Amino acid sequence: MNKAIICCRNLHKSFYQGSLEVPVLKGVNLSLARGEMLAIVGASGSGKSTLLHLLGGLEAPSSGGIHILGQNIASVDEVQRCQLRNNSLGFIYQFHHLLPEFSALENVAMPLLIRRLYKNEAYDRAEEILRQVGLGHRLTHTPSELSGGERQRAAVARALVTQPACILADEPTGNLDRKTAEGVFNLMLELNHQVDASLIIVTHDTQLASRAAHVKQLVDGVLHDAVLDAG
Repeated sequence: MNKAIICCRNLHKSFYQGSLEVPVLKGVNLSLARGEMLAIVGASGSGKSTLLHLLGGLEAPSSGGIHILGQNIASVDEVQRCQLRNNSLGFIYQFHHLLPEFSALENVAMPLLIRRLYKNEAYDRAEEILRQVGLGHRLTHTPSELSGGERQRAAVARALVTQPACILADEPTGNLDRKTAEGVFNLMLELNHQVDASLIIVTHDTQLASRAAHVKQLVDGVLHDAVLDAG
């Protein structure tokens, strides 16, 4: 059996409105091996993004365990958790979160510079991945000079430049038209195979989700196997 890149066991998460407890996740279990792709679908407000934030160590669970490359993320301090995220995970969001004052090249190189990689090496690797996503001609352009699809491609490049073990994608095509969304999704699938990284994608788009090897549906705080029509 392949070693899990990321997994969680009996994951619970509740929020509080005053003294009222609002449970969102009620015992989520999942495990993903290297190179596997999982799509998670569910109704708006079902907790899909919350689950992704927990898996990425961006929020703390109410109870349950999360392991990344065998490391229990609850057993380390915040500095170590940040290092684990930077070394092992790549994040892609619905809104690209590119820094507006920096070029595409500078944005993609940023995670490597945070690792204190030499600037020249960071820029060389950023340029290489930008060329792979079809943005070799847009290296010096700022986000405002890129189209929506190009901005999301740059975000994909930024997530992949560190060669992460797992990519967490939260509605990565949700802000794009159908044709552009399919192009970005195809790019993610292609690069997922190339770099052999695990991929967890949260999406409301069941047509795209159906193309993943594994599909789960979040219902009443629990993950269930989902059978989707590709449409």
